[in-house]
Amino acid sequence: MKIALLSPKGPLYRHRGGIFKKNLRYAPLTLTTLASLVPEELDAEITIVDEGIQDIDLEMDVDLVGMTVITGSARRAYELADHFRGRGIPVVLGGPHITLISDDAAPHADSLVIGYAEDTWPELLRDFHAGKMKPRYIQSPDLSLANRPFPRRDMLPRKSYITTHVFEATRGCVHSCDFCVVPTAWGKKPYLKPVEDIVADIRQHWARKIIFIDLNLIADPEYAAQLFEALIPLKVEWFGLSTTLLGRDEQLLALAAKSGCTGLLMGFESITPENLKQSRKGFNSPDEYRQLVEQLHGYGITLMACFTFGMDYDTPDIFMETAKFAVQAHIDLPRFAIVTPFPNTGLYHRLESEGRIISKDWELYDAQHVVFQPRQMTVGQLYDGHERAWKYTYSWGSMARRFLGSRIQIPVWWVANFGYRFYAHHLHTFYNCDWVIGQVDPRPAVHNAAEVSP
Repeated sequence: MKIALLSPKGPLYRHRGGIFKKNLRYAPLTLTTLASLVPEELDAEITIVDEGIQDIDLEMDVDLVGMTVITGSARRAYELADHFRGRGIPVVLGGPHITLISDDAAPHADSLVIGYAEDTWPELLRDFHAGKMKPRYIQSPDLSLANRPFPRRDMLPRKSYITTHVFEATRGCVHSCDFCVVPTAWGKKPYLKPVEDIVADIRQHWARKIIFIDLNLIADPEYAAQLFEALIPLKVEWFGLSTTLLGRDEQLLALAAKSGCTGLLMGFESITPENLKQSRKGFNSPDEYRQLVEQLHGYGITLMACFTFGMDYDTPDIFMETAKFAVQAHIDLPRFAIVTPFPNTGLYHRLESEGRIISKDWELYDAQHVVFQPRQMTVGQLYDGHERAWKYTYSWGSMARRFLGSRIQIPVWWVANFGYRFYAHHLHTFYNCDWVIGQVDPRPAVHNAAEVSP
């Protein structure tokens, strides 16, 4: 049996020659995990293609195609699926978008994997081999991450990524932020890998610099403490994701630093408390942001802080207020996004009920395009303000102020900041697509239409 596992090119990877060619891109874990779950008795020949770094051979000789799909890559995935099915090759679709809105994908697939795939993917493959593949496979909620095979990282072209040493300790998140796909797609139940399994996976790769892709590594503080303790003897340096709540647990923060944490991504989202409350992320406190940045820097931890524009309490002043705050607070790597109502999230249903969704072209659901009507500004103002915030924050002067104030001089800081500076000054380029199939400019005509107003 010949199986092709594909990750269709998504919005951030539209142009391989740009910012994300290598400097900020780490290897995906989904494809390598799926490869590891293929039953040995099938003696399958497996091909992995991450379209973000390499072309998909549209004439490949395979028996089955499996694709992982996020909302922003859904249209591309459907085009590829239709192409391969047109050649008589069965196609399986899975991933967040399929789990969020499976009926949307059904016309483009022979089978759908809904939810996590640890149990359903091997079951599907055995059924396919026996000629009885079902149209849908739904993962049971009693999933266990214990004693799972390690991801097949050896199948990826290592030189195409900043690192292939990407690991996962937990799945899910205990919070219910209304813009986040996790509560809808995966639920709030946390899934934890045995700490000893993570340690063994790291050891087998002799990894020294690693990335944890967990959405919230400290969701279970007791488990996080056990993991951090186990990392200390490994002498690794790691980057991961956490909520701002880590700053309120000094003991856990100190342990994270001791375990080798050198950088964290946190969703600050907004400097406006009303936005945070409305989006059910009220545990964030803008009054504590500066202190949190100082705390992290005190432990030698760099911060990538993410801000979202377009929430209901945002006015046209929010862009420069946020950008100036990011510079004055010496945030190492600020990121800005346009709030995106992913299908079936709480935010999506609220905006849909208010008649404010203006596009259901999934390719625009990438945190760079406006797909809804903002409450207190025009669509054009949201686009322009978003771009203005990027350019101000990544001007030479702003970069210098942030760098000198952070007290942390790490080479990757320069790589990342120069990469984002390039991105900030080429936003229009990144709005456009260069797909092999279905070439189209996804940017809506309303971008410059100031008359499209609240």
